Amino acid sequence: MKRVFIAGHNGMVGSAIVRALSARDDVEIITKSRKELNLLSQQDVNNFFSESNIDEVYLAAAKVGGIQANNEYPADFIYENLMIEANIIQAAHANDVQKLLFLGSSCIYPKLAEQPMTEEVLLTGALEPTNEPYAVAKIAGIKLCESYNRQYGRDYRSVMPTNLYGPNDNFHPENSHVIPALLRRFHEAAERRDAEVVAWGSGKPKREFLHVDDMAAASIYVMELNEAAYKAETQPMLSHINVGTGVDCSIKELVVTVAKVTGFGGNIIWDSSRPDGSPRKLMDVSRLKRLGWQSSISLKEGLSQSYKWFLENQDNFRG
Repeated sequence: MKRVFIAGHNGMVGSAIVRALSARDDVEIITKSRKELNLLSQQDVNNFFSESNIDEVYLAAAKVGGIQANNEYPADFIYENLMIEANIIQAAHANDVQKLLFLGSSCIYPKLAEQPMTEEVLLTGALEPTNEPYAVAKIAGIKLCESYNRQYGRDYRSVMPTNLYGPNDNFHPENSHVIPALLRRFHEAAERRDAEVVAWGSGKPKREFLHVDDMAAASIYVMELNEAAYKAETQPMLSHINVGTGVDCSIKELVVTVAKVTGFGGNIIWDSSRPDGSPRKLMDVSRLKRLGWQSSISLKEGLSQSYKWFLENQDNFRG
């Protein structure tokens, strides 16, 4: 039985990986809460790895947030994410952990990258300014994995998810991502029977969304791929793989769908003074499809599932 450490197991992605692996009888899941292990402390992380006999690591721990949070706390986002990934990857190597999966983000790609975005466009243009510090930290994580592979022969892989949503998302009214923010806003507006809801931006940008259970399934699939098959689709200096649906929609289409899911029947007002972010973000997922995996949860189905989870957990959800 292999011992698998899931860093960030209380987060949205980490908890989804825990749910997926819990059904297996060949895995012993190792987790540590923030109180038990400070991932920002190199010494604490080193001590944990030296004492735990870990076989594999899913590096899902990160400081995350939406446009407003990234704008307001750029130093926190770059520092904490750099420290978390550097501490875990170095400690894994120092304690002879051969397999690790690093979870990044689609924001690593240039703001004006040709769509859909292939893995090859990394570092070919300027990043979206609103989340550049976070993106730089995630790029560093990819390069850390590549560098340990090149220098030490490790098998450290990286997956770049598109915009994620689902159970255990952060529903904070200001510091959350677009789907949980919209679900909460429209739910509360429907409860109050408001005549209108204000949505940010123009509604024109297009985004791709992936349910977190699909992301967990893809992460485990990539982690367990035969090394030869994985390397056949990657290169020493291009070792990350996009994970998404390969389908996008406009923010306006998303908002209308969320309004229907939550039962809001009022008007939607667009505040064009708010930032739109990148005009379009769609992942090219052909590499992952060639490796044998594709998503299975539709956006409409996923939104309904997420809203149901929100209703069942709104008294104790994060934020």
